[in-house]
Amino acid sequence: MSELSRRNLMTSVAVVGGVAFLPATVTAQTPVPSDLKPDVQNDLKLWYDRPADEWVKALPVGNGRLGGMVFGGVAFERIQLNEDTFFAGGPYNPTNPRSKEGLPQVQKLVFEGKYAEAEKLANDTLISTPNKQMAYQPIGDLILLFPGLDNTSRYERSLDLEAGMVATEFNAGSTRHRREVFVSAVDQVMVVRLSGDKGKPVTVDIGLSSPQKSEIETVDNTIIIRGVSPTQQGIEGKLPFEVRAQVISPTGTLTAREGGVYVTGAEDVVILIAAATGYRRYNDISGDPAAFNTDILAKAARKGYAAIRDDYLKDYKTLFERVSLDLGQGENGKLPTDQRIARFGDGKDPGLSALYLQYGRYLLMSSSRGSRQPANLQGIWNDKLNPSWQSKWTLNINAQMNYWPAEVCNLSEMMDPLVCMVEDLAETGAQLAKDMYGAPGWVIFNNTDVWRVATPPDGAVWALWPMGGPWLLQNLWETWLYNGDTAYLKRIYPLMKGSAEFYLATLLKDPNTGYMVTNPSNSPENRHPMSSSLSAGPAMDNQLLRDLFAHVAESAKVLKTDAAFAKACLTMRAKLPPEKIGKAGQLQEWQADWDMDAPDIHHRHVSHLYALHPSDQITVEGTPALAAAARKSLEIRGDDATGWGIGWRINLWARLKDGDRAYSVVERLLHPRRSYPNLFDAHPPFQIDGNFGGAAGIAEMLLQTHGKRIELLPALPSAWPQGRFEGLKARGGFEVALSWRDRAVTEVTITAKKAGKTRIVWGASSLAVSLKAGQSVRVVGRNGTLVRA
Repeated sequence: MSELSRRNLMTSVAVVGGVAFLPATVTAQTPVPSDLKPDVQNDLKLWYDRPADEWVKALPVGNGRLGGMVFGGVAFERIQLNEDTFFAGGPYNPTNPRSKEGLPQVQKLVFEGKYAEAEKLANDTLISTPNKQMAYQPIGDLILLFPGLDNTSRYERSLDLEAGMVATEFNAGSTRHRREVFVSAVDQVMVVRLSGDKGKPVTVDIGLSSPQKSEIETVDNTIIIRGVSPTQQGIEGKLPFEVRAQVISPTGTLTAREGGVYVTGAEDVVILIAAATGYRRYNDISGDPAAFNTDILAKAARKGYAAIRDDYLKDYKTLFERVSLDLGQGENGKLPTDQRIARFGDGKDPGLSALYLQYGRYLLMSSSRGSRQPANLQGIWNDKLNPSWQSKWTLNINAQMNYWPAEVCNLSEMMDPLVCMVEDLAETGAQLAKDMYGAPGWVIFNNTDVWRVATPPDGAVWALWPMGGPWLLQNLWETWLYNGDTAYLKRIYPLMKGSAEFYLATLLKDPNTGYMVTNPSNSPENRHPMSSSLSAGPAMDNQLLRDLFAHVAESAKVLKTDAAFAKACLTMRAKLPPEKIGKAGQLQEWQADWDMDAPDIHHRHVSHLYALHPSDQITVEGTPALAAAARKSLEIRGDDATGWGIGWRINLWARLKDGDRAYSVVERLLHPRRSYPNLFDAHPPFQIDGNFGGAAGIAEMLLQTHGKRIELLPALPSAWPQGRFEGLKARGGFEVALSWRDRAVTEVTITAKKAGKTRIVWGASSLAVSLKAGQSVRVVGRNGTLVRA
């Protein structure tokens, strides 16, 4: 169905039963008066006193695979739908046929310092053909039209994080209406329930529409849309998709019409929505979405609403209730969420920071679960046919940042889709390593899409950075550090080994320095003063390779395998360029001291600070001179950046143990410039990585672990003088519960999920503990000292 047909459908159902409706574009923008009581509980709730009149005000729901954005309209409601595998195009391989011949020429020019020439040649011979990847797509909309709803009052639209549900409630005449939306990971359906109190009947016209080329029909009170993915960049759209909405209302009268179902006299209406594509893997689209949806809906309909809801809540709460955080509530905490964001700078709402962390956990649970697709650039939510940066996966910070809160915020299960993607990329990246470098192992550049493209897209200034694999592997390594699961390590070890094989074969000796370096590469998205971004051996590459080689060696030791290979990795690690401190006292971004002469010294990326965070190669205690240089670099860069750039800076300042500076960056994030009314991160436009980076940063201010050391309140700001949390995780297999008052630890409980030793650190005080699996130790703070209780 074309966009014009979609608009026509929405307009054609605007007259039902002789009752006229306002057009969709008008109704959803009409404010609804509210006299909502100010004592609404906001600890785990986003709420608003009017419907959303634009997408970044709507509220997200999802189960990792199926997502929706709920606008909360009164007479007109729209729920925009996504399915995580629905991308444009179909399987393709855009490797530039000239890449193997062009690569050595580019490398030679880079070593000769002819960077602009190297960049021009790289654009001709190394960049993908086509040079753009495929875009994540919206799959459709559920449209609800309600006749006779006027004179409304007491409106509230909310997302209850404790239950994972979006609700819209309002009075119309003497009836209190409630609409509830959630997406079940257990039953793989979106559930919409419409009801009125006191058994008052519900009347609604229900329709589906899609911006995609598609067909629509109604069969037995089930509305069906089917079509194929759009063609982009000359890559033919071949991926089949289908959406089904089954309407259930035993007490109502249901009348099917073309593309919809009209319901009258219903005590309540339940709509079950299923969506699927033919995607099986990046190279297999033979799946049957109609068979999948038919089966899912049949099972859900037999199960019934009450059982679906009960099972959903049990499953959801098992994950969400692992972590609690209380930073106190200020007087602004009773305001609607959009007003809380607008007034956060007043300093009267510490609870919004806690809500932000929990919202980040909710978003990760909703966009990274039960699928081979990890959270993309917008998580799982997108309403545009051509979204910014194709809403795919950017691998030079954004996809990695999405997973920073996964372990510390006790959501290890959300990592599995990321592991699955890396397993796919090891396959496509192995083909690229062979075709472009003639090398073993695997390599991935700075972007990929659902078709697991490994080649560099867009242009050399952005894309010619062959380090996406090692950074993704650092995310996977964190899961091993937190949980110590040997079976998991066996799963990821071949991925790490394959990546290391590639760099052992392709690193080159820099004739200018004698060190082994990547070439060509760049320091992600930043230009140096030599009229280019291309370089050899930028600082971040060396930092990533130090981690990769060390992790491979440590894994081989744990798994008792590959001793010779591990030794080769450590030997090569010693040949990488060391960290350098430049003329301004900064940590150098490149081998040459170019930082202060670069075109943008306030660049949004802080790639060379990877060694400080998320890695811990640089720490305040272990490498004080380098930590001071990293601090200088961070000061030069400045605290203002894009949304995700601000999220990274929170974590960096937390690692430098500067709580008040970290909190001042939190204030930049929780500001209307960087947070939309629904708390989505504003790059701008929307990118979800800032939500995840910000959530991780708040946790990092409260708890850090390096080696066998758990540090309590390492970057506690003055704005949080008292508080408590439970369930945050520490590396080594520990969970932590902590309370503090007047910025001093009052009580901490460490629980071991596996046997291990650690040291609890608070300020100058520390305490060694050794615990068996399942054992806990309780410690109190007395006069600045930790003491066993």
